[in-house]
Amino acid sequence: MLYLVLTHPATSYRTCTEAAVRAGVEFVQLRMKDASDADVLAVGREIRAITRGTSTHFILNDNPALAVQCGADGVHLGQDDLSIAEARKRFPELRIFGLSTHSMEQMRAAEACENSPPAEGCPKGGVVLPDYIGIGPVFPTPTKPDYQSLGLPTAAAIAKATTLPYVAIGGIDEENLPDVLAAGIRHVAVVRAICASPDPYSAIRRLQEKMLQ
Repeated sequence: MLYLVLTHPATSYRTCTEAAVRAGVEFVQLRMKDASDADVLAVGREIRAITRGTSTHFILNDNPALAVQCGADGVHLGQDDLSIAEARKRFPELRIFGLSTHSMEQMRAAEACENSPPAEGCPKGGVVLPDYIGIGPVFPTPTKPDYQSLGLPTAAAIAKATTLPYVAIGGIDEENLPDVLAAGIRHVAVVRAICASPDPYSAIRRLQEKMLQ
């Protein structure tokens, strides 16, 4: 599975999203870290309009309240954001909740609902589990300057060990994707490999073709 994180596209958010929908990318996440809520909302609503009625799910980064206002399918949360349990409780309009993890310990905590308030408990049905986790950063990347990269062997070990759906993220591009796949990682998220391209559709298709090899 290919997951696109939209950050500072060389073309435009619209162009990248239209390319993703055309190519059948399953998830598009909007990440505008330094933008105002108004700007995020404007772009988010545009992305929602493009993805509505398609097979591409729209995820907003960090802010579940804005995700609801955008009409997004879900939100992707970091370790310092709302817990999955609290986000699910407060924002039932959202269907998909992702969680970033940066170590084997954080992955295990996500599986055990240790990121949830003790009062919430962790029902066996998994209602406070994330729907998927991000594993990374796999390689050094300017989009995560405050995090040390895991390295491919560690990221692959986490991916193999987890019982949750996952995407590996961080510095993955067309050049190193074959090594990522050879290590046993089957689901990847990319940022610059698509966003930095003047032709995002062609960039997506090249990545998809490599994933099928």
